[in-house]
Amino acid sequence: MSSSQPPTTPPPSAPDLDVLGDQITLHPAGYVESQTSQDASPDRNLVGHMARFRDSPFEFLREISLHVSGTGWRAYDDFIGQPIYYNGFSENMKSAIMGTPMLRQKIEELAGRRIQVEEHNGLLGEGEDKYRKSAQRLEEIKASLEEVAWDLTDRMICKFESKRFIRGSYYLVTQLLTRAYHQGIHVSSEEVLRLRSVAEEAAKKKQSIIFLPCHRSHIDYVSLQLICYRLGIAMPTVVAGDNLNFPLVGSFLQHAGAMWIRRSFRDDALYTTVVQSYIDTLLRNGFNFECFIEGSRSRTGKLLSPKFGILSFLLDSVLSGRVDDAIICPVSTQYDKVIETESYISELLGQPKPKENLMDFLSSSSVLSLKLGRVDVRFHEPWSLKGFITDQQARMNKLPSQTSLEVSQSSKVKGRLLMTMGYKVLSDINAVSVVMPTALIGTVLLTLRGRGVGKAELIRRIEWLSDRVRGKGGRVAHFAGAPTSVVVDRGLEVLGQELVGTIEGLPDITYYAVDRFQLSFYRNMTIHLFISEALVSVAMYTRVKQGGGPDNQRISYEALLNQVSFLSQLFRGEFIYPLEGLVVNLETTLRGLEADQVITVTREYSGKVIAVELSDEERACGRENFDFYCFLIWPYIEASWLGAVSLMCLAPPLGQQGEVWLDLKQTQDKAQLLGKTLYHQGDLSYFEAVNKETLKNAYQRFDEEAMVLLAKGRDSKTPTTVKLAPEWTPSRDPETGRIISEGKLWDFTETIARSRREGQVNPLHAFQYPNA
Repeated sequence: MSSSQPPTTPPPSAPDLDVLGDQITLHPAGYVESQTSQDASPDRNLVGHMARFRDSPFEFLREISLHVSGTGWRAYDDFIGQPIYYNGFSENMKSAIMGTPMLRQKIEELAGRRIQVEEHNGLLGEGEDKYRKSAQRLEEIKASLEEVAWDLTDRMICKFESKRFIRGSYYLVTQLLTRAYHQGIHVSSEEVLRLRSVAEEAAKKKQSIIFLPCHRSHIDYVSLQLICYRLGIAMPTVVAGDNLNFPLVGSFLQHAGAMWIRRSFRDDALYTTVVQSYIDTLLRNGFNFECFIEGSRSRTGKLLSPKFGILSFLLDSVLSGRVDDAIICPVSTQYDKVIETESYISELLGQPKPKENLMDFLSSSSVLSLKLGRVDVRFHEPWSLKGFITDQQARMNKLPSQTSLEVSQSSKVKGRLLMTMGYKVLSDINAVSVVMPTALIGTVLLTLRGRGVGKAELIRRIEWLSDRVRGKGGRVAHFAGAPTSVVVDRGLEVLGQELVGTIEGLPDITYYAVDRFQLSFYRNMTIHLFISEALVSVAMYTRVKQGGGPDNQRISYEALLNQVSFLSQLFRGEFIYPLEGLVVNLETTLRGLEADQVITVTREYSGKVIAVELSDEERACGRENFDFYCFLIWPYIEASWLGAVSLMCLAPPLGQQGEVWLDLKQTQDKAQLLGKTLYHQGDLSYFEAVNKETLKNAYQRFDEEAMVLLAKGRDSKTPTTVKLAPEWTPSRDPETGRIISEGKLWDFTETIARSRREGQVNPLHAFQYPNA
């Protein structure tokens, strides 16, 4: 779709995508090409470079004038969606929330409960006077609760009040963003055209679009707001933790779309109802909405498990019938370099998370350093939330798809719907995610058997990896036909010497990983594509590591299936698997590896798999492909093994009377300290294995498997404590006090260890000493 009069010569600061009413003109642009190059890529830079005062003061002033006066698309007048940014918006929203039947009923209920308590305690007197006082007191309590609810609402809601404010904010934020991400925000033209079309239909039906992005950086919600503004789509209300509501920034974000919520609702029934009433009001009136499916920012680079708090409110709005329908739009946001990675590493290594404040943000060295590359934002095809619920209920209840939404609203059904919806959204995000050049470089450098790699070999491996990504249905960031060498150079420039070092003076310049821990953030952006191959490879490795001839390294299908099944369960909170089931996924993966000549599969005449081994071709190339898959997941194998080993520390010493409950956080901190010790003493291969988040996930898995027992505190001040379940507690030698190498925990740890990288001594000897 194009405008009637497309520009023949783009102005110096012309955007790459023009939106005029219902018409869109796409201007071919890539971040490495001249403005005149024409390219067939569907990727477009949505944010053109802004004029700088030092370079072009008149152009700079002209741009400011255009934004302040609201010229063309900058006016943000004819956007698609319900009316926002007008004087009185906040008061209208608060009145609508306070008038919801749900909130009115909850206030009545809470007031009635309080009256019952006061009557029971004899605070309202006796006889006829009691009824008069009760009625008077009831009205007083209701008025007080209404005042509290109004105050909660005022502090919570976003305040779309001033169009002049959002025009100026767009210009200011774009200036800052393009200084940091100098290659702009890139989108797919096909996806944004589809999104506008969906938005137009949703606006006609007064339905909301619920954007569910992944969350890696604070830039996530900034970039999506900019895109909606630039495309002429009503900006969404964004769920944000109140930890970001600090002076100056908090007010700015609230007027730009932030909805402040507490990190924990605890048992505050009124606050919970206010949140639900606000969400109902937004969805019922067709206002767009945004929340992060993972809850918090991923510190590891890969998707986190879904969080179901806000998701449950959204589901309940439609499931209850209070809202007819809403449109779900999963969103992937990828970066060449994430601003916060340095602080993430500090947190993952055990340092406490610093409190958010303005000065830390403004003084961030990453922001001031510029040259952070580009941001890629991709939109999955939107789908109906009501349609999803109906389909899922029909499957669960084996009823026709026309079944009413009122069929079975039990908590169990809601729980299953939430779980399915959460993982569907994550799967949709993975499906449209773009692998950035920095992720390709990080993945290659962290899957090398040697210390470094030459430039020519680095380019070859990146081209191979790019082909594998596409072969798995993934997407690689488009560079308008630029040679791989140019892409690699720019990726290395973005990563910087702090992450990737070079050794000069050699026949071929050699690159090596300087900060493997931070580079793992970028490697983890690709691992979801190869998780099935990685699990099969490390399961086969249990035989390959034994050495000898091919016959000795061959693994039976039964042994392979058992180890893959064990590891899949172990990592079910870390990775998102294909939905077809373990056996089907395993067979599909074996066929793919066989077709790639990585493995040889021995089958019966009927086609049943008997055994699997490395192919002759794979052996001839030095196990290059096989090792790549193993290197991807070995850090997670190490982390889970470390978590299991740390459970040995929970075994009570000889002579201990009674149960021993330990502080869970302190236990995990000690496990991390143990990991650092083992790494520096050479008993742990990967420093990434001491990752705090991965260890926390391991302990969560131990809890789900009933390996440990947790006693959660009644409030936030009371710590959660942990102890080994009796059947998982290892025995000690009654004479020496050493842990005996048998039992469920010992066998569990050894099963993980079978897939560890070879060359490691077994530090379980540390637990052979008394009272270890």
